[in-house]
Amino acid sequence: MIAQTPKPPYYAVIFTSLRTEVENGYIKMAEQMAELAKQQPGYLGQESAREGVGITVSYWKSLEDIRSWKHQSEHLIAQKYGREQWYTHYKTRICLVERDYGFEKEAL
Repeated sequence: MIAQTPKPPYYAVIFTSLRTEVENGYIKMAEQMAELAKQQPGYLGQESAREGVGITVSYWKSLEDIRSWKHQSEHLIAQKYGREQWYTHYKTRICLVERDYGFEKEAL
């Protein structure tokens, strides 16, 4: 699903990752983090895909909202498990979205 974001400007956090072969609760934790993010101030939506490389893009109203999410206590635990068990490599990028546009085909 494509996130329904407001008129820019807003921020995008792009989390790109490579997984280990360890499952050990990964899917459950990913689902919990997606639900928890929705409850955070300034959260605007998320898009995610994984086929080899995982890419999750979350959208936020402000840099302060992003900082608060990064330091949220349950999210800190997930980050720790990620470094210890689930990821061989990850990269986080934070971007200001200044413009967005799109297309949606109408149903027949």
